[in-house]
Amino acid sequence: MITTSLWQEAAAFAARAHRRQQRKDQPKTPYFSHPARVAMTVAVRFGCTDETVLASAYLHDVIEDTTTDYDELLERFDREVADIVACLSKDPRVVEPERERQYHEQLATGPWQARLVKLADVYDNLADAPSDDISRRMLEKVDWALKIAGEGPHIAEAITLVRQLAETARREGGST
Repeated sequence: MITTSLWQEAAAFAARAHRRQQRKDQPKTPYFSHPARVAMTVAVRFGCTDETVLASAYLHDVIEDTTTDYDELLERFDREVADIVACLSKDPRVVEPERERQYHEQLATGPWQARLVKLADVYDNLADAPSDDISRRMLEKVDWALKIAGEGPHIAEAITLVRQLAETARREGGST
Protein backbone atom coordinates (compact mmCIF):
# COMPACT_ATOMS: atom_id res chain seq x y z
CA MET A 1 0.00 0.00 0.00
CA ILE A 2 1.30 3.44 -0.91
CA THR A 3 1.29 5.90 1.97
CA THR A 4 1.42 9.64 1.78
CA SER A 5 3.02 11.97 4.26
CA LEU A 6 1.04 14.20 6.60
CA TRP A 7 1.84 17.33 4.58
CA GLN A 8 0.74 15.65 1.34
CA GLU A 9 -2.60 14.70 2.91
CA ALA A 10 -2.98 18.26 4.22
CA ALA A 11 -2.18 19.75 0.80
CA ALA A 12 -4.81 17.58 -0.90
CA PHE A 13 -7.37 18.35 1.81
CA ALA A 14 -6.72 22.11 1.61
CA ALA A 15 -6.92 22.07 -2.20
CA ARG A 16 -10.34 20.42 -2.01
CA ALA A 17 -11.55 22.73 0.79
CA HIS A 18 -10.52 25.88 -1.11
CA ARG A 19 -11.47 24.57 -4.58
CA ARG A 20 -14.08 27.25 -5.37
CA GLN A 21 -12.20 30.18 -3.87
CA GLN A 22 -9.97 32.68 -5.62
CA ARG A 23 -7.44 35.29 -4.52
CA LYS A 24 -8.37 38.97 -4.89
CA ASP A 25 -6.20 39.66 -7.91
CA GLN A 26 -6.52 40.02 -11.66
CA PRO A 27 -6.59 37.55 -13.31
CA LYS A 28 -8.14 35.51 -10.54
CA THR A 29 -5.67 33.08 -8.98
CA PRO A 30 -6.98 29.91 -7.31
CA TYR A 31 -6.94 30.48 -3.54
CA PHE A 32 -5.03 27.27 -2.90
CA SER A 33 -1.92 28.94 -4.30
CA HIS A 34 -1.74 30.94 -1.04
CA PRO A 35 -1.59 28.01 1.43
CA ALA A 36 0.78 26.21 -0.95
CA ARG A 37 3.10 29.24 -0.99
CA VAL A 38 2.83 29.58 2.81
CA ALA A 39 3.91 25.93 3.20
CA MET A 40 6.75 26.44 0.71
CA THR A 41 7.84 29.58 2.59
CA VAL A 42 7.93 27.59 5.84
CA ALA A 43 10.02 24.84 4.22
CA VAL A 44 12.24 26.63 1.71
CA ARG A 45 12.65 30.16 3.06
CA PHE A 46 12.38 29.48 6.82
CA GLY A 47 14.05 26.04 6.70
CA CYS A 48 11.40 24.13 8.67
CA THR A 49 10.52 20.72 7.23
CA ASP A 50 8.59 19.44 10.25
CA GLU A 51 5.58 17.48 8.92
CA THR A 52 3.17 18.94 11.48
CA VAL A 53 4.18 22.52 10.71
CA LEU A 54 3.93 21.96 6.96
CA ALA A 55 0.52 20.32 7.30
CA SER A 56 -0.64 23.24 9.46
CA ALA A 57 0.66 25.71 6.88
CA TYR A 58 -1.37 24.05 4.12
CA LEU A 59 -4.44 24.01 6.37
CA HIS A 60 -4.00 27.41 8.05
CA ASP A 61 -7.10 29.01 6.44
CA VAL A 62 -9.51 26.04 6.23
CA ILE A 63 -11.36 26.66 9.50
CA GLU A 64 -11.68 30.40 8.93
CA ASP A 65 -12.43 30.39 5.19
CA THR A 66 -14.23 27.11 4.40
CA THR A 67 -16.90 24.87 5.89
CA THR A 68 -14.22 22.76 7.60
CA ASP A 69 -14.35 22.80 11.39
CA TYR A 70 -11.96 21.87 14.17
CA ASP A 71 -13.56 18.46 14.73
CA GLU A 72 -13.08 17.52 11.08
CA LEU A 73 -9.37 18.40 11.28
CA LEU A 74 -9.05 16.51 14.56
CA GLU A 75 -10.61 13.42 13.00
CA ARG A 76 -8.68 13.63 9.73
CA PHE A 77 -5.27 14.66 11.09
CA ASP A 78 -4.45 14.85 14.80
CA ARG A 79 -4.84 17.10 17.82
CA GLU A 80 -1.56 18.95 17.27
CA VAL A 81 -2.42 19.94 13.68
CA ALA A 82 -6.01 20.81 14.61
CA ASP A 83 -4.84 22.94 17.56
CA ILE A 84 -2.29 24.83 15.46
CA VAL A 85 -4.86 25.54 12.74
CA ALA A 86 -7.42 26.62 15.36
CA CYS A 87 -4.84 29.00 16.82
CA LEU A 88 -4.46 30.53 13.34
CA SER A 89 -8.23 30.99 12.95
CA LYS A 90 -10.47 33.86 13.98
CA ASP A 91 -13.73 32.85 15.64
CA PRO A 92 -16.61 34.08 13.44
CA ARG A 93 -19.04 33.81 16.36
CA VAL A 94 -17.28 36.67 18.15
CA VAL A 95 -18.06 40.24 17.05
CA GLU A 96 -15.43 42.78 16.04
CA PRO A 97 -13.27 44.22 17.61
CA GLU A 98 -13.34 41.47 20.26
CA ARG A 99 -12.64 38.87 17.54
CA GLU A 100 -9.37 40.60 16.58
CA ARG A 101 -8.33 40.97 20.22
CA GLN A 102 -9.02 37.27 20.87
CA TYR A 103 -7.16 36.27 17.72
CA HIS A 104 -4.14 38.36 18.64
CA GLU A 105 -4.07 36.90 22.14
CA GLN A 106 -4.39 33.29 21.02
CA LEU A 107 -1.57 33.67 18.50
CA ALA A 108 0.69 35.58 20.89
CA THR A 109 0.30 32.83 23.51
CA GLY A 110 0.00 29.94 21.05
CA PRO A 111 2.61 27.40 20.05
CA TRP A 112 5.71 28.43 18.13
CA GLN A 113 4.45 26.40 15.15
CA ALA A 114 1.40 28.66 14.79
CA ARG A 115 3.53 31.80 15.04
CA LEU A 116 5.95 30.44 12.40
CA VAL A 117 3.04 29.73 10.02
CA LYS A 118 1.66 33.23 10.72
CA LEU A 119 5.03 34.73 9.77
CA ALA A 120 4.93 32.73 6.53
CA ASP A 121 1.34 33.90 5.96
CA VAL A 122 2.17 37.59 6.27
CA TYR A 123 5.36 37.04 4.23
CA ASP A 124 3.33 35.53 1.40
CA ASN A 125 0.61 38.19 1.52
CA LEU A 126 3.25 40.91 1.36
CA ALA A 127 5.31 39.18 -1.35
CA ASP A 128 2.19 38.50 -3.44
CA ALA A 129 0.85 42.08 -3.30
CA PRO A 130 1.72 44.48 -6.12
CA SER A 131 3.99 47.20 -4.68
CA ASP A 132 1.37 49.88 -5.43
CA ASP A 133 -1.22 47.87 -3.48
CA ILE A 134 0.67 47.49 -0.19
CA SER A 135 -1.41 49.25 2.42
CA ARG A 136 -0.61 50.60 5.86
CA ARG A 137 -2.98 47.95 7.21
CA MET A 138 -0.99 45.15 5.54
CA LEU A 139 2.26 46.50 6.97
CA GLU A 140 0.64 46.79 10.41
CA LYS A 141 -0.27 43.08 10.21
CA VAL A 142 3.34 42.29 9.34
CA ASP A 143 4.61 44.41 12.25
CA TRP A 144 2.16 42.72 14.62
CA ALA A 145 3.25 39.23 13.49
CA LEU A 146 6.87 40.21 14.06
CA LYS A 147 6.04 41.60 17.50
CA ILE A 148 4.38 38.40 18.73
CA ALA A 149 6.77 35.98 16.97
CA GLY A 150 8.64 35.10 20.14
CA GLU A 151 11.08 32.24 20.02
CA GLY A 152 11.19 28.73 18.67
CA PRO A 153 12.86 26.70 15.97
CA HIS A 154 13.25 28.69 12.74
CA ILE A 155 11.59 31.79 14.24
CA ALA A 156 14.73 33.97 14.19
CA GLU A 157 15.35 33.23 10.50
CA ALA A 158 11.68 33.89 9.70
CA ILE A 159 11.78 37.22 11.55
CA THR A 160 14.85 38.30 9.60
CA LEU A 161 13.28 37.44 6.24
CA VAL A 162 9.90 39.02 7.03
CA ARG A 163 11.62 42.21 8.26
CA GLN A 164 13.72 42.40 5.09
CA LEU A 165 10.65 42.02 2.90
CA ALA A 166 8.72 44.64 4.90
CA GLU A 167 11.62 47.10 4.69
CA THR A 168 11.77 46.61 0.92
CA ALA A 169 8.00 47.16 0.65
CA ARG A 170 8.23 50.36 2.70
CA ARG A 171 11.11 51.68 0.58
CA GLU A 172 9.20 50.94 -2.62
CA GLY A 173 6.26 53.03 -1.50
CA GLY A 174 4.01 50.65 0.40
CA SER A 175 2.11 52.43 3.18
CA THR A 176 -0.88 54.02 1.50
